[in-house]
Amino acid sequence: MTDVLKHKNLPQVLYEDDDILVINKPPGLLSIPDGYNSDLPHLRSVLEPHFGKLWMVHRLDKETSGTILLAKNAAAHRIMNASFRSNQVKKTYHGLVTPAPDWQDIAIDFLLLVNADRKHRTRVNPENGKEAHSDCKVLKRFALGALLEIQIQTGITHQIRAHLRACNLMLLGDVLYGSGLPSSPITVSRTMLHARAIAFQHPIIGTWMTFSASYFDDFRDAYTKLRVTTTPDVMLL
Repeated sequence: MTDVLKHKNLPQVLYEDDDILVINKPPGLLSIPDGYNSDLPHLRSVLEPHFGKLWMVHRLDKETSGTILLAKNAAAHRIMNASFRSNQVKKTYHGLVTPAPDWQDIAIDFLLLVNADRKHRTRVNPENGKEAHSDCKVLKRFALGALLEIQIQTGITHQIRAHLRACNLMLLGDVLYGSGLPSSPITVSRTMLHARAIAFQHPIIGTWMTFSASYFDDFRDAYTKLRVTTTPDVMLL
């Protein structure tokens, strides 16, 4: 019941017409039904009572916030699925990472294999991995980390997290991919990744559209704390 009450307010609607719905997904809300507990709230379960039947086109991890596009009919769903498969959708993410990278921008092209270990992590695998491309740029640099902008040209599961880990970086709060790296310098409530913007061609009218989603309070708070922190939390205990 707690999770249901937590998400009683609808995600912010960024755009709606007869064919598509674009929302700003809050952190902690599932994109699709949980495989073990179907009663947990997810996007369609909280949106469909208000918008009617919806089709999922893509997804974000539970802890990741930001822009998600949903289709409102089968035709739009089919066309947008094809756009995602052919990498015609531009996806921009913002992430808080540690430590501060020693570069300003970088293109990461490591081949990635999904479910590469017992923890179901995505790993770099030159022999069996799939093509994956991530462009990363430092927007703000701090003593113990940075705010990154990441544009992904492909859609491999956990692509951003795996590519960052291969560069000895981790998103703040990312327990799964932080193994072997120094602990997070500040305490955060979740993995600090936000789908900042999405750009695509409208499935029916063909117009190129771009939408941007504002940060949630926990991301803003983490950004502020990272900006002013020069000594890791663990050193202050």
